[in-house]
Amino acid sequence: MSAVRLGTRRSALATAQSQRVADLMSAHSGPDVELVGIATHGDRSSEPLAQIGGTGVFVSALRDALLAGEVDLAVHSLKDLPTAAPDNLVLAAVPEREDPRDVLCARDGLRLADLPPGSRVGSGSLRRAAQLRLLRPDLAVVSVRGNVETRLGLVASGEVDAVVLAYAGLSRVGRLEAVTEILDPASMVPAPGQGALAVECRPRDSATTALVAPLDDGRTRAAVTAERALLSTLEAGCTAPVGAHAQVRDTDGQQPEMVLEAVVASIDGRTHIRTSATGSVEHAAQIGHDCAAKLLADGAGALVGQEVDTVEEGDPRSEY
Repeated sequence: MSAVRLGTRRSALATAQSQRVADLMSAHSGPDVELVGIATHGDRSSEPLAQIGGTGVFVSALRDALLAGEVDLAVHSLKDLPTAAPDNLVLAAVPEREDPRDVLCARDGLRLADLPPGSRVGSGSLRRAAQLRLLRPDLAVVSVRGNVETRLGLVASGEVDAVVLAYAGLSRVGRLEAVTEILDPASMVPAPGQGALAVECRPRDSATTALVAPLDDGRTRAAVTAERALLSTLEAGCTAPVGAHAQVRDTDGQQPEMVLEAVVASIDGRTHIRTSATGSVEHAAQIGHDCAAKLLADGAGALVGQEVDTVEEGDPRSEY
């Protein structure tokens, strides 16, 4: 059998993620997997993510290559995927999720509560920035640019006192030693789909679909289904200040239960709306819809639709 061509973004983080999928495929079925690097619009542009289109800017080029037959499958950070699935591609596998939490990487081993007033904290995410301002309005949340190493370098050089990144991204590039605090998802709610990967294939390519099927993790797929259903119902893209964290919990002698926590915050951190929903894992999408309906009833629509062009934002070339 010829090598399976796996399309990936070219960044160190994306390559590490894609290599993880390739290794899982080899462990399950033994095919040779060739990584094919593809530059996306989000990688090439230095403009803020919201200004170049937000949702999908890291995805379109990979999908185009897949549809053109240049690759056999594509691996994405799941939180980059638009919530509307294309008719001509299938989400063939969602591997077991990495830790979805955000982390603080600060000077001198400091935790968020220990940072002195006025400390400069870097973030490239409206969601993180909004929640940081909510948690610590006395801090200066500033825009940072670049990949993981560049952002960590800003702390080392003293340009900022700390940065907030995703645990998953640091884990995948081997930089967990930089973490000074893992942030509680009850206070810093992760992005929908954070820490999860998505493997897309052409639906008619049954051979490749069968190769990646063993990688699918049912609990992870259910959790991200709920989170993305919430995002879809809110009609919010990946740049909106929306957090969603779904957990699947075992119950005594019953079907597993899903709990979805969600928050929508104003960009300045002065206003936020939180809610939760619980139900059967089998109804993951409905749980997401119900949670979003609660948020909208409480006024979340105005927060999701707020203007972002005057707000500092980080470099879209690194989603972590």
